[in-house]
Amino acid sequence: MFLDRPNASPLAYEHTPGRAPTLVFLPGFRSDMTGDKARMLAEFAASHGNACLRLDYSGHGASGGNFEDGTIGIWARDALFVIDHITQGPIVLVGSSMGGWIALLVALARPERVSALVGIAAAPDFTENAIWKNFSPASRERLLREKVLRSPSAYGGEHIITLALIEDGRTHLLLDAPIAITCPVRLLQGQLDADVPWQTALRIAEHLHSTDVRVTLVKDGEHRLSRPQDLAVLRDIVRPLLLQDGA
Repeated sequence: MFLDRPNASPLAYEHTPGRAPTLVFLPGFRSDMTGDKARMLAEFAASHGNACLRLDYSGHGASGGNFEDGTIGIWARDALFVIDHITQGPIVLVGSSMGGWIALLVALARPERVSALVGIAAAPDFTENAIWKNFSPASRERLLREKVLRSPSAYGGEHIITLALIEDGRTHLLLDAPIAITCPVRLLQGQLDADVPWQTALRIAEHLHSTDVRVTLVKDGEHRLSRPQDLAVLRDIVRPLLLQDGA
């Protein structure tokens, strides 16, 4: 399905009706709603009778727009637009990698709607801490001059970083101040994650206002956390959050 927007590209989504709370999956950087975790969670929500929403940000997956035009702020607004137009009532946000950052921003924007939040290798502030700070002086100078850097991605295709992504990311940083989220939060993190240091999950937990926060570390888990055993842990984390408003 596609959601049209005035003066903007359409956004692709998949929605399965069901009871509240609606599970909302937010994918990662250059990922989409068709990955293993997204499909598993949609099936899992349906098996419990819960509604589920998956979506692609602009420039991602089946959505319109160019990836290079996107920023954290734009993609967070994309998520809010689809959530506001497609769902009603309480939602459980599940964000993977960058989607964890988007989930935190959505929860801050819609606190009355978010009943719980799950981060899978959640990566708030990654544009600054994982990208800009790791750039060499030459790469920084080149990005400032050319506005975009391209390199081969470890996950296939191109790795594209724009100056707009870095500059906009600085307006949405979360780990330098308390995070005013009070709902239950669950953080799943692999300790062999080469993209998001496992200590990031502890930093998120430390900054959250919520006291109902649990961090699950998978000692041999990598960034994607898509192995069968990882998905089983994720199901165990999500299950009670889906059942909290129902039987």
